[in-house]
Amino acid sequence: MRLLLAAAAGLAVLAASACSTPTPPRSAVPSATPTGPAVLPAPTGAHPVGTTVLHMKDTSRPDPWNLDVDARELKVTLWYPTKQRDGRKAPYMSPKESELVLRGWGIGGVPDDTLSKTRTNAVKDAKPAGRKIPLVVLSPGFTRPMSMLTSLAEDLASRGYVVAGIDHTYESYATTLSDGQVAECLACDSDTDTGFGTGVVTGRAADVSFVLDQLTTKWDGSGLIDRSKIAMAGQSIGGASAMAAMIKDSRIRAGIDMDGTTYARIPKNGFSRPFMFLGSAQHVPGGAAPTWDRDWKLLTGWKRWIVLTGAEHQSFTDGPLLAEALGSKPSYGVLPAARAIELTRAYVAAFFDQHLMSQRQPILDKPSSRYPEAKLCPEACGQS
Repeated sequence: MRLLLAAAAGLAVLAASACSTPTPPRSAVPSATPTGPAVLPAPTGAHPVGTTVLHMKDTSRPDPWNLDVDARELKVTLWYPTKQRDGRKAPYMSPKESELVLRGWGIGGVPDDTLSKTRTNAVKDAKPAGRKIPLVVLSPGFTRPMSMLTSLAEDLASRGYVVAGIDHTYESYATTLSDGQVAECLACDSDTDTGFGTGVVTGRAADVSFVLDQLTTKWDGSGLIDRSKIAMAGQSIGGASAMAAMIKDSRIRAGIDMDGTTYARIPKNGFSRPFMFLGSAQHVPGGAAPTWDRDWKLLTGWKRWIVLTGAEHQSFTDGPLLAEALGSKPSYGVLPAARAIELTRAYVAAFFDQHLMSQRQPILDKPSSRYPEAKLCPEACGQS
């Protein structure tokens, strides 16, 4: 799927390839001028946040998109609790990555390095702190670099999680590899092929299992991870990949799909590990994206289906915040960027706190006056 945010005055198109739900393009109206670098909201947890980047190469399989390489290389960004409050904040992305992402979105009229100036909160290469820390894997939407889930990743780390965000190479407009080269989106040439979505989530599930294998040896802080408490979340096809990865890998105890049409088929005898659908109005029961209806019936364990009123497909990412900084304001979806981030953080953290930290979260069981936009489906969405 391709969602287009068209903006005038030199901003041509902010293209959001989601791949997983066929929604027609919609327009955006320009704000007066770009507002300058985006600033990610501060994390809400008690811990300072550190971050580092790892490069992992799976020599057991060829890359599914680049026929010229015989191994699958992945960039993995880690966010984690630290005691270090001061230090250089990590870049949101590199200037070259910014250039390629803006080109992929069709945006001109702003400096090529604009997105690289986005202000983050995590200290680069800070020493991790803690013990027996749960691990959350994050997977972004199609064409999206992992950096677009940074505000969520930083918040989870501040709450006491290690977060491993995977850049699925050649499925994004820009991924910097271990040798400094920047891989572009080779998969974009195939995204209309029959079976494309199923192939992507199958490949991403393999990526996730490989990363879980490697984390225990590739990172200095790997000994801090509680390997009995692993979960996953993703947006768009990254959310669909969370379900695919859980079906394949029993180490993943719980998962969240944020606004992604699913492709992996749940076994007919059901799936009992905790799972949550968190989406926009297109994912109401009986709505335009019917795979959640299909899968809901096969989820036999703890499950929730939550729809955020006023959200759109990119509301679960940093996308709306970046759009504002670029001078482009979406005309669809009425949730302001900051509120969308607040809601996403609140419900994702509540899910993981309940299922990895054993802390019951009332907002997952009944409507919340603090978050009235969140509707617990099917009942609150007019379906049973």
